[in-house]
Parts: sequence; structure tokens; C-alpha cells
Amino acid sequence: MAALGPPQPPPSRLGPRLRAAAEVALRVPSLFFIDAIFNSAPVLAGDSLWAGLLGGLLRLLGVLVSSVILVLSQRSLFQFYMISSAFLLAATSVLVNYYAFLHINFHSAYDTNEAFGFQMLPHKGPSLWMALSILQLVFGIGYVALLNIQSLYSQLIILDLLIPVAGLIIELPIHVRQVLVFISGFVLTFYTLAILLSKMKRFYYSTRYVYLLVRHMYRIYGLQLLLEDTWKRIRFPTVLRIFWLTRLTAQAAVLTYVVWMAEADSDVKSRMISWDNFWEVLCSLIIGGCDSTLTVLGMSAVISSIAHYLGLGILAFIGSTDEDDRRLGFVAPVLFFILALQTGLSGLKPEERLVRLSRNMCLLLTAVLHFIHGMTDPVLMSLSASHVSSVRRHFPVLFVSVCLFVLPILLSYILWHHYALNTWLFAVTAFCVELCLKVIVSITVYVLFMIDGYYNVLWEKLDDYVYYVRSAGNIIEFIFGLIMFGNGAYTMVFESGSKIRACMMCLHAYFNIYLQAKNGWKTFINRRTAVKKINSLPEVKGERLNDIDDVCAICYHEFTTSARITPCNHYFHALCLRKWLYIQDTCPMCHQKVYIDDKENTNASNNNGFVARDENEPNENLEDSDGTDSEEEEETDGLT
Repeated sequence: MAALGPPQPPPSRLGPRLRAAAEVALRVPSLFFIDAIFNSAPVLAGDSLWAGLLGGLLRLLGVLVSSVILVLSQRSLFQFYMISSAFLLAATSVLVNYYAFLHINFHSAYDTNEAFGFQMLPHKGPSLWMALSILQLVFGIGYVALLNIQSLYSQLIILDLLIPVAGLIIELPIHVRQVLVFISGFVLTFYTLAILLSKMKRFYYSTRYVYLLVRHMYRIYGLQLLLEDTWKRIRFPTVLRIFWLTRLTAQAAVLTYVVWMAEADSDVKSRMISWDNFWEVLCSLIIGGCDSTLTVLGMSAVISSIAHYLGLGILAFIGSTDEDDRRLGFVAPVLFFILALQTGLSGLKPEERLVRLSRNMCLLLTAVLHFIHGMTDPVLMSLSASHVSSVRRHFPVLFVSVCLFVLPILLSYILWHHYALNTWLFAVTAFCVELCLKVIVSITVYVLFMIDGYYNVLWEKLDDYVYYVRSAGNIIEFIFGLIMFGNGAYTMVFESGSKIRACMMCLHAYFNIYLQAKNGWKTFINRRTAVKKINSLPEVKGERLNDIDDVCAICYHEFTTSARITPCNHYFHALCLRKWLYIQDTCPMCHQKVYIDDKENTNASNNNGFVARDENEPNENLEDSDGTDSEEEEETDGLT
């Protein structure tokens, strides 16, 4: 047996994380190119039709190439940037040799010293030769390393880059130095083109393989799964987020520098930006952060990250473990993007864009508060129904509920104090009032359940009270849905109509009005039918309950006040049986029909009376020959 050595540390995850970070960073420039193409004027301006068509084709080609680079695999992306960096180093090396030749021999005729940064180098002598030699060595080593050239060819490449410098050192004639510069550049260009042509075959086969793979995945999984896989593979939300933050940071640096220089010229003693200028810079950044569809997507990605961590923090605070409640990071950016498309945010003027963005953010805030209420309401109901007595467990949920009641009121007060009534303010106020009513309904139901748990007595009217409270809340919510539909229709007809707004109104009418009314009416009919069925069954009270000497088969509690007897002679609490009849019409014990009409019920009562069920007596109505009823009974026991 091999000797046991010291425990080995786990493999480091730093390498894959660095590669993932580098992959995301290398995809960001593609978004900058696409954004620059969309925000720029046509490449070729003029009245000519062909010039316009050529400019449009060039723009389309640029977008297509940038999009292809954006969706490349990790390996292909790294290879593309390595080859591009090597070509850039080669071009820079040739330009340095050429302008160094001009700098030394024609310094008086050509002002290349300041134009190309040669003021940083010595003007002449061994210091200049040494600086040029080191610079060309760096370019050559980088070129060789990026293209992974073999040792012999790598030495020749580095030697080729140093030949013009050698001509300067030995002070060859001017025309000879010029020839050496030309030969060095020609050899490097020829070798670069040869490498590019040698990689074209591999590029062709790689492209063909990717095409066949994508076509195969499309045929098997469909377009939706293919797009979802690409979305996750390239980490598109992270790429958008970094693109937007990088763009915003660059704009902030430029604007801050310009404002600081302007203030420095006007007031020498000033070292800090004033509050007014800071607010103007902030507004300019916000306006520039949503000036195109791509930047709106980037802002949506940032909002997604903020909403995601906000949702996780609230879930941890209230102690919820429901996975469905972690969708806030998905719901918030989708709503923001839909609002941006619906209002045409990126196409507005800068001043109008800032106003519209602030209004959209208010609507988004109310929607997020509604979603948070949907997260806290199940936790509040579970705490009240499970009779948890710990104050520490109840306090976070109640605190969040109180905040959900106070924040809409505060938001409505601020908006009504600063703005006049319009369709947008009416919509925000309606959402706030609706949220407050939802919180009141949740707190009321919570209090009812807590009272029921405190007295520890079967409260038969509890279900009715809960139903009345929730029904009142649902009716008010339905009314608000109708009001919001009317408000949206007025906005579309008289203010700003669009196809996206019309589609959203249709979705709102279907999900928030039609389906809600249909489900509410179905619940009402089921409840009324269940009450009618329960009232048709005989009721046992008083001393007859002592003769039963049994428990309810649904809740396993004794009969204290009354019991209902089914046609199959089984006893249940009226409340328990009514809840069961919401689901199905059969007895929980033997699966016979529970409901019979009044005439049959009267005949059955006169003929059979109130006969207690014998547990040892076989039931003739059960047919266990094929095992069907036994399986149904097991499923029913699992439900109870």
C-alpha cells in the first residue's frame, strides 16, 4: 500500500474564473462597436443613392461581424483576439520603424516628433538606438508569443524587426535605410498574410462545424432553447452590465473633467464640483445611459442585478425558502424594458427622456413592491396557520408588510405634492392604493388565523371570514384592473399610442381582467355548491355525538358541537367536508357520491335513520376486485 501523504489542497478555481472574466471582458468591445454603428451617421454621406446603399451595407456588415464575434466560443474568441493583437503589434512595429526613420533623417522637414509621440524618446545617439531596439524586441516577442511561432521563425521575425535599427546604428546612407525599412515591413506583412491564409482552412472547417452543430441543435431543440443556450453560454446579461457600466464610467470621467476645468477657470480656489454641476452631470449620465436600445438593455441588466440581490436580501430577512420568489431579478428588468419600448424611451429628446425615465422608474418601483408583497404573503399565512409563537419569527414579515403599506402612501404623497394629475400619476396612485389594500387583506387574514390559534378551538366561521375578506380584496383588485385598462386605453387614444402598448393592454385584459373574473366566479360557484351540498346532509348534535365515539376522518379531531353524516354513513365536520367538496364530490372514505337531492335525502333518512358506522362491517359499495378503488383510497388518504 502506498504511504499516505499530507492532504492535498483542492484545485484552485482561480484559473477558470480568470478565463471567464477575460471572456466577458473580450465580448464587451463588440457591443461598443454595435452601439457606435447604430448611433453614428451613415459612413458615406451625400445625395447619391449608391453612396447611401453602400453606407448601409457597410453598417450592416459591421453589425454582422461584431455580432459574430460576440457569440464566438471561448476558444475561438481568445484565438481571434490573439491574432488581432499580433497583427496590431506588427502594424505598430512597421509604423515605428518608418516614423523613426523620418524622425532622424527629416526632423526639420516633418514634424513627427509631437504627432506620433517621439518626444518621449531621445532625439539621437545611442540612447535612441537602445530605446528603439527595446521597443522592437517587445513588439517581436509579443508577435511571436501571440501567434505561437516556432523558434527558428521567431528568431527571423525578431531579426527582421531589428534590421532598420541596425541601419541606424551603423549609420548607413539614407536611401539604404529607407530600403531596409521597406524590406522589413514587406517581410513582416508577407509573413502575416501567410499565417492568415494558413489559418483560413481551419477557420473554414470550424465555421462549417459550428454551422452544422447549430442546425442540428435547432432541429432537435428548437429556436427558443438554442437562444437560451447561447444567452447563458456567452453570459449576455453580465456582458451587457459591464458594457453599460464601462460606458457610463467613461462618460462620467469626461464630463467631470470638463466641468472641473470650467470651474477651475472661473474660480481658482475651487477644488470640488458644486452641487448644481454635479446634478447636471448626473442627469447627463442618466440621459446618456438610455439613448439607444442597446444601452436600455444594459440598464435593464444593471436593474436585474440590483433587483436580484434585493430579492435575496428580503427572502433572507423574512426567512422564506421558496424558489419561485427568487424571480425578482428577472421580473424587474423585463418590466423596465417593456416600459422603455412602450414609451419609446431611447427615441425621445434628452429632456423628455429624463422625465419619461423617472416616470417609468416610479411605475417599476410600484411593480417591485407588488412582487415583494407576493413574496411576504405566503410566509405571513404560513406563520399564522402553523401557530408559531416566536416574536422573532413574526417581526421581520410584519415589518416588511408595514413598509409595504407605508412606502406607497409616501410615494403617492410626494408625487401628488410635485405633479399635477395626469394619466401617469393616476396609474401610479392606483397601483399604490391597490398595494395598500392587498396589505390590509393579508394583515386581516393573518390576525384571523392568529386569533384562531390563540383560542385553540375549532372556529367553524373562520373559513367564511377568510373567504369574505379575500373576496373583498379580489373584487377591489378586479375593479382596479378595469380602471387601469380604461386609463391605458385613454393614454393610447389621446396621448401616445403604439403597437407595444396595444399588445400590453390585450395581455392585461386577458390575464388581469378575464382570467381573474373567470377564476373568481368559478370559486364562488364551487363554494355555493359546496354549501348547498353540506346543507342537504343530516346533522348530528347533542347526545348523539357521544354515541358516535369517533373522530373526523379529515382533521382527526373529535366532534364537539355537531357533525354531518353522508349517505354512506360516514361522519365529518361540516367545515372539513366543505373544504373537501371544493376538490371533489365523493366521500373521502369510500368515494361514493356525497350530494343527493332533497327528496332522496328525506327517503334515506326515514328508511335508515342515524345509524352509526361499524368499522368491522364490510362496505358493499366498495369493489376491490380489480384494485381500482383501493388505489383511489390511498390517493385520498394522501390528500387528507
